[in-house]
Amino acid sequence: MKGKLYHIGLLLFLATSSLQAQVKYSNEFLNIGVGVRSAGMGNAVVASTTDVTAGYWNTAGLLNLENNLEIGLMHSELFAGIATHDYGSVGFKIDEVSAGGVSFIRSGVDDIPDTRNLVDANGNFNYNKIESFSSVDNAFIFHYARKLGPEALTVGANVKLIYRKVGEFANAFGFGIDVSGMYDLGKVKLAASFRDITGTYSAWNFNTEELEDVFVLTGNEVPTNSIEITAPQAVLGGGYTYQINEKFGLYPELNLAVTFDGERNTLIRSSLLSIDPRVGLEGNYNEIFFIRLGINGFQKELTIDDDTKWSSSPAIGVGVKFKKVALDYALTNIGGGTGFYTNSFFIKIGINKRK
Repeated sequence: MKGKLYHIGLLLFLATSSLQAQVKYSNEFLNIGVGVRSAGMGNAVVASTTDVTAGYWNTAGLLNLENNLEIGLMHSELFAGIATHDYGSVGFKIDEVSAGGVSFIRSGVDDIPDTRNLVDANGNFNYNKIESFSSVDNAFIFHYARKLGPEALTVGANVKLIYRKVGEFANAFGFGIDVSGMYDLGKVKLAASFRDITGTYSAWNFNTEELEDVFVLTGNEVPTNSIEITAPQAVLGGGYTYQINEKFGLYPELNLAVTFDGERNTLIRSSLLSIDPRVGLEGNYNEIFFIRLGINGFQKELTIDDDTKWSSSPAIGVGVKFKKVALDYALTNIGGGTGFYTNSFFIKIGINKRK
């Protein structure tokens, strides 16, 4: 495990040391997702999330909170426990036409061995000199939602503050804005979420005193302070509520994650945009017990025989809701064919249920 941690940490460190002004894959920890209902449905929830996690998926959904105040906590272990992804959020009703909230996301690799002082000037190994550091990404997100125009239409916006740190070697501060909307027609639900609408800017600062000796020794260019920009993206979604009988119900949803920064390895792609379809299905018994299935991340991969094949990231989840407490669990494969499965747990607590 320590060896895996070392290699993951090295990759993260090298990635941060080669940043350019504009980066195609920037602040990707914010694309992992939050909440376990979403994980079990392949992240196809932009049109139907109406609990505290709506602050992340579609802020407009906060207006449909079942309680005047909701608290949500999530813990996930990624890549067989090498990395962790944690989330906490509070959502609340302001009045009948507005709602707000705040969320915190932490994603990182801890206890990465720092072996720079392992070998002394005489070539002797001293394992007591091995220290450790963490590579951590943090985001503070502030939410606001409001009814606007037709009765079925709600809109929302986020302000994101980002802090990323790689041990004592580098850190970055970032800022971004999201906007979203939801149109609820009863059985039919439509939604759109536009993330990083002006681009999310992150300013990196490198501790060259800590880096210079190692980088010169290994023949690498010493990094300089830089700005990276997260390009805008959109998530469009729609779903339909189907009630089988008085106790059993089904809800399928389709989302399209659209990026505009050039061709990506997605199911639908061109030089102008790339589209990643996400499909989710949720069944419920009496709105108490839930089972969920989902799939996303369709990609074309090159095999060892130089052939190509399509891979995807399936997911399954279960949940139970009793009065003001909800518990959810999901098993996902965020890396497609890599075999790294992620266990996610989520608890939601409601206070002062709305009448």
